[in-house]
Amino acid sequence: MAANTRDIRRRIKSIKNTAQITKAMQMVAASKMRKAQQLALAGRPFAELMNKVLVSVRERADVAYHDLLQVRDLKKELVLVVSTDKGLCGALNTNLLREVNQFDAGRTAYVAAGRKAVQYLVRTKRDLLADFPLKDNPTFVETKAISKFCIEKFEKFEVDRVSVLYTHFVNTLIQKPLVRTILPLSPFEDLKIEKPKTGGEPLTDYLYEPSAQAVLSAILPYYVHYQIYQMVLDARASEHSARMVAMKGATDNAKQLIKDLTLEYNKLRQASITTELLEITTAQMALG
Repeated sequence: MAANTRDIRRRIKSIKNTAQITKAMQMVAASKMRKAQQLALAGRPFAELMNKVLVSVRERADVAYHDLLQVRDLKKELVLVVSTDKGLCGALNTNLLREVNQFDAGRTAYVAAGRKAVQYLVRTKRDLLADFPLKDNPTFVETKAISKFCIEKFEKFEVDRVSVLYTHFVNTLIQKPLVRTILPLSPFEDLKIEKPKTGGEPLTDYLYEPSAQAVLSAILPYYVHYQIYQMVLDARASEHSARMVAMKGATDNAKQLIKDLTLEYNKLRQASITTELLEITTAQMALG
């Protein structure tokens, strides 16, 4: 009996130490989560406005001569996988990397941003062209290196389509893996642009200098850079949100386990004391 209670005490102490660690990680993740969510949400209005401008300038320019808008027969596809560097974020990476299996391995090449994606692509023997390390708070300049690499591969006709697999941030509790085609650029048909209350087409009163064609040529690469930057911000917000929720769940489970073990420990102690009292009483009656 003493051995059992001693083992339970050790388990309770070990779980308390684990709970302290998960609680600390929860607080750190919550702090990073707030900043990451603010960055991800703050960039969305600008991305929407860029879409509206592209719709407007597209109506005034000849898009047939822009390389980034050319639709080709799909022979080779490049997929950018944006994952996390660390684990302990629930099923975030599992759900994300499961989508990799949807691509044809024979005609798909990969670029990875995040250590978990690199490990998975190497383990499954996928065609990994490059990997880019990213910080917790990636800047536009850092992500621009990734988008430039993707644009170069597309312009050199080494790939016919560029897609991005990332985790879209919905809210603190919901993050969804998404696949978005970046090149060739085709966001215009899917846009839900609100028309002015007075009627007419949205954003058509601009004057372009030197020409709409030149503006379109200049804005298209920047549009790709910013879209990938926004996706990376979404992935980081999703990561910290998922880790905060996972660590909170781990802390709550540890506390509940401590309660259960404490109850079991008290029951064993009570049974031990009762047994000792019965032995003493039986001995007195035998002597008596």
